[in-house]
Amino acid sequence: MHQRKLGPFKVSAIGLGCMNMSSGYGAADKKESIRLLNECIDSGYSFLDTASMYGDGHNEELIGNTLKHRRDEYVLASKCGISKTADGSNEMNGRPEVIRQTCENSLRRLQTDVIDLYYLHRLDPKIPIEESVGALGDLVTEGKIRTIGLSEMCAETTYRAHSEHPITAMQSEYSLWTRTPERKILSVCDELEITFVAFSPLARSFLTGITSNATEVGEDDIRANFARPRFEGDNFTSNLKLLDPYREIAEQQKCTMAQLALAWVLARGSKNLIPIPGTREVSHMKENAAAGDIKLSDETVQILDQLINEKTVAGRRYTDVVMASTDSERD
Repeated sequence: MHQRKLGPFKVSAIGLGCMNMSSGYGAADKKESIRLLNECIDSGYSFLDTASMYGDGHNEELIGNTLKHRRDEYVLASKCGISKTADGSNEMNGRPEVIRQTCENSLRRLQTDVIDLYYLHRLDPKIPIEESVGALGDLVTEGKIRTIGLSEMCAETTYRAHSEHPITAMQSEYSLWTRTPERKILSVCDELEITFVAFSPLARSFLTGITSNATEVGEDDIRANFARPRFEGDNFTSNLKLLDPYREIAEQQKCTMAQLALAWVLARGSKNLIPIPGTREVSHMKENAAAGDIKLSDETVQILDQLINEKTVAGRRYTDVVMASTDSERD
C-alpha cells in the first residue's frame, strides 16, 4: 500500500480497525485474531486503531499480547472518554483525572511506553472540551502519548480543541452512505491540517454485499442496537435495492464491492484521509489492503456519489437517542 500522512507519522493508506475482534459484532476466534494481527503487519498495514472500551480492555490486551515484539512496525492509536457506570452502561466521561487513569490502564494493557495517537472518543457535554484536551496535552508533555485526536466532533468543538492543543486526527464515520463529515468537518480538517480517519467505511458490512438485517444478527451486534435504523424493516428492504447497481460498478472496475467502497473513500479530496475498516477474518483484511492500489476515475466517483448517498439511503445512521448525543451531528 502507498502511505499517507498522519501528523508526524507516515502510515499505510488503509488502517486496521481492531474493535471487531473484541466487540460489536459477536464473538471472534482468538486464534484467528492473533493470526490477523500478525498478518496485517506482514501485508503492509502500519496503522492500528483500538480503544479502551472495546471489549472493556480486551482489545488492547489482545494487541499488547500479540504485537508487543513488533511495536516499532506500526503506529498505534487508542481512545479514552467513554467509561462504564455502576450499572454497566457506557457514558461519556472527559474528566481530566479519568482520562489520565484510562491512559495508564491502556499503556499497561498495550504493553507499551507510549501511545502514538490518543483520541478523546466522544465529547462529554458536562466537561468543557478545553479541559479534556488540556489533560491530553499534559500526557503529551509527559511522554505517555505522542499526539492527540478527536472522534465524532463538530467543527466548533474542533476549533476550540485545536486552540487548546494541536489536534492530529479527527475520526468519524464516513462512507458512501454516511456523509455527515462532508457538511463541515472535512473542510475544517483541511484548513487545520488535521488528518481525517474514516471508521465504518464499509457501512457496517452493507457495502460488502454480505449483509444481514437487524433481526438476523445477535443482540450484541451493533446493527441490532444503536445502528439499527438502516438495517430494519422497510428501510433495509429499500437499501438492498442499491446493491445490484453497486455490484455492477464493482464488476466493471474488476474489484470486490468492499474494495470499491474503500477506493471511493481514498478518492475523496485530501490525501490526508485514511479509512480504517474492521474485520475478524484474515481473508477480508487482505482483500481490504488491495483496495489501497485502486484508482477510480472522476466519472466513477461521481456515479457512486449519485447512486448511494444520504438522500438515497433509507433510515438514519443511529437511533434517535444516539444521534442526539453525537457532537458531530451538530454540523
